[in-house]
Amino acid sequence: MRMRISVRQICFIMLIYTAVSKFIIYPTFLSFQSGRDLLFSAAFDFALQAVVVWAVSYLCSRTDRTFFQLVSGTLGNITARIVYALFALFFMLCTVLPLFEQNAYVHSIFYDTVPSILVFLPIFFFTVYAAGKSFRNIGRSADICMPIFIVSIIFIFAMCFSEVKWDSFLPVLRTPFKDVIGGSVASLFRFMEPCWLLMFMGHFTYKKGDAAKITLSYIGGAVIVLLVLAAFYGVYGDISTSRQFAISKISLFFPAIDVIGRIDLIALYALEVVMLFALVLNVQLAVHCINECTGYDNKAVISLAVNAVLALILILFNNQLDAIHTLWSRWMWIAFVIFATVIPLLAWALKRREKDD
Repeated sequence: MRMRISVRQICFIMLIYTAVSKFIIYPTFLSFQSGRDLLFSAAFDFALQAVVVWAVSYLCSRTDRTFFQLVSGTLGNITARIVYALFALFFMLCTVLPLFEQNAYVHSIFYDTVPSILVFLPIFFFTVYAAGKSFRNIGRSADICMPIFIVSIIFIFAMCFSEVKWDSFLPVLRTPFKDVIGGSVASLFRFMEPCWLLMFMGHFTYKKGDAAKITLSYIGGAVIVLLVLAAFYGVYGDISTSRQFAISKISLFFPAIDVIGRIDLIALYALEVVMLFALVLNVQLAVHCINECTGYDNKAVISLAVNAVLALILILFNNQLDAIHTLWSRWMWIAFVIFATVIPLLAWALKRREKDD
């Protein structure tokens, strides 16, 4: 069965995975790059990607073929395999930095002392298992994550917004324009969502109006990220550049915490579940691309190989999060522009069989 994921589930993915993938280091980095005008830097990137998401969503209304079939039908099977091999590498690239962020985040937030990396490595039992599953599993995971995310984020917002000092954003747009745009460009490597949709193409039944639903879901995720950015900078102001792991810091000044303790950790633990599913999505898509590229159907073996590479990278470069983040922000945004913006738009140039009305 090709139609293994529903539009509802895709909407959930575009809403919640878009949001949680930008909760850890992104706010701190953007505070450093763009200062009090960080919301404008983020809004520019989200606006650009929303256009691309809509373009890919609307393309799905014009054909029932997968992206692999479109490339194969236009440029040949060998070219399609090469393209999917490159996308497999790209999705692994998308996983590397979030994996290191999760490692640092879990060690910092959920442990009193910094533990050995061996404490984090069992995550690969989960990623090996999940990445070997089909698109149907991706959709069901999104169904599970949606209510967890909604409850958790409402809980966190309820604890933090009374502490936000909105005058921290004044005066507006006084940050040099090059810094605002620089923040947008340097953080483009966090925006791969159109590629998710490109891989889902042909694997769901498109109905009239679905492009609008998917795009609005992505915009909803963008709004949630902007609210987190506003809460983070509104609470910490100029010292936000020295506060890592933003989502865990914005509720710290909730008055009840002084009386009954870190009740916000309940929401953070729940939110971590959603973050792990967002992380594994890129691994699942890397496995899918290798499967299409090679024609080898044993996804469990492919998943094991992909995760072995990621685990090796994590072990070899443990404690190098800052260096990896610097490399990604300086150079990797180029790859993300190519794969997450240019290629999805160029997909319109591929030959396609129009859907029957």
